Amino acid sequence: MFEPQLLKDKVIIITGGGTGLGKSMGMRFGELGAKLIITSRKQDILDECAEEMKSEGIAALPVAGDVRNPEDVEKVVQKAKETYGAIDGLVNNAAGNFICPTESLTPNGFKAVTDIVLGGTFNFTLAAGKEMIKSEYGCILNIVTTYAWTGSGYVVPSAAAKGGVIAMTRSLGSEWGKYGIRTNAIAPGPFPTKGAWKRLVPPGLGIEKKMKNRVPLKRFGEHIELANLASFIMSDYAGYINGEVITIDGGEWLKGAGQFNDLDKLPKVAWKTMNLMRKRKK
Repeated sequence: MFEPQLLKDKVIIITGGGTGLGKSMGMRFGELGAKLIITSRKQDILDECAEEMKSEGIAALPVAGDVRNPEDVEKVVQKAKETYGAIDGLVNNAAGNFICPTESLTPNGFKAVTDIVLGGTFNFTLAAGKEMIKSEYGCILNIVTTYAWTGSGYVVPSAAAKGGVIAMTRSLGSEWGKYGIRTNAIAPGPFPTKGAWKRLVPPGLGIEKKMKNRVPLKRFGEHIELANLASFIMSDYAGYINGEVITIDGGEWLKGAGQFNDLDKLPKVAWKTMNLMRKRKK
């Protein structure tokens, strides 16, 4: 379906690009000819990912940085420009999330998620967007979620932040179109990833089975399905798609809004256990 050089020589920054969906999108972009800058907080993970990509013939530059820190963000953007000469695309994929009853949430817990999801998306969009404005060309893709529309219990910081990212997507689609910059978003349903799955789908509680049953297609998404959609949006074949949010969730949100609402049935002792596990991990 895809031309082998669909994204030939397009320079694309991917936040949260060393693992999970960010890595999967990066691998697909690279297979289609893109030059990548992958970034996250951990240089060792980025280096490992970059080596794997290079073994597949993919140009990947690993640059560590915290999306919450504008100085780190500027460093990543400038490194991309110095190495490749321009920035054609940005995928705001970095995220933070955990499940928690809102009455047990702390201000710092709320801030930790919103600073990454909403603040980090803005920081990279602003820094990369300024370079795109100079070249009068660019594509920004934000990874959001369906409960950004519907809301969902137990993930209030994430829902609020992702809702803000959708508003930013649509706002910049209107404002920056005159610079030749397209701004869009993808709202994935459940796509298993090693990191997020541990925080959001604790084993032994039957949550995974219930989540799968909520999807009309009765399965979770496969990474290549999301990566292919992202590749199309980043390509010039999607040149008239701007300010749009595209859902890829097997019909889940249509069947029942609020991905985590079934956690009402979770006993308090389970919440305590998960909270202790999360603190030990920190």
